[in-house]
Amino acid sequence: MLKVIIAIVAIILLTILIVWLIDKFVPKKIKPILNLVLWGLIVFLGYITYESIAGELRFEKVKDERYQIVVNRLIDIQKAQVAFKEVNGKYTDKYENLIKFIDTAKVPVTQRRDSTVLDEVKTRQFSVDMFKTITLVDTLRYYSVKDSLFKNIDYKNIMNVGVGEEGAKFELKSGTLDDIPVFEASVDKAIILNDQDKNLVSNEKEVVSVDGVNGPRIAVGSMNEIKTTGNWPKNFAKKE
Repeated sequence: MLKVIIAIVAIILLTILIVWLIDKFVPKKIKPILNLVLWGLIVFLGYITYESIAGELRFEKVKDERYQIVVNRLIDIQKAQVAFKEVNGKYTDKYENLIKFIDTAKVPVTQRRDSTVLDEVKTRQFSVDMFKTITLVDTLRYYSVKDSLFKNIDYKNIMNVGVGEEGAKFELKSGTLDDIPVFEASVDKAIILNDQDKNLVSNEKEVVSVDGVNGPRIAVGSMNEIKTTGNWPKNFAKKE
């Protein structure tokens, strides 16, 4: 984009130079026609430059608005998956499992505490009372996933991207990495921006920036890393 704008500006400056040269060296009879053509070209190139800049600004506005919607929905999936794993010990790759879980699950709130008890093995071995420290986990209460995490949220459609390509759904994966459960929910940026300028979308998919969503997809979790966070910057994480 920047190269295009620089090229257009250079052409405009060159055209102005040509107009000046014509004014100095071209016969008077021909000057009005040439001047009219060249000034028309200047106006046309100026319009193209303006549209290039304005088009990119419009794209940025649409992109940010849609990304915010997508990130909010991925945060809902993240919350559901984390709670699902807390109860089931693993993540799921099926949305129907997540929806059923949200509808019915109650998650325990626990408290860990240390306690000292008689170590029977060492007591018999040394013929004297020996003690050891153990950690006890007490269940304090249970909370409803639906009422606490998804109140006033349309979790029945948690799989839907909601913007861009009609009917698009997040791709959901789960598995293990070094025997540790992992999951990933993601969507291609081209799906979110399906009706936007293809060149701008292509450039957006190659973004590497501290304040941008890097790479070709927006994702939460990872099948290659042990993490449950998303690949978006803090300015998009309004629901976290």
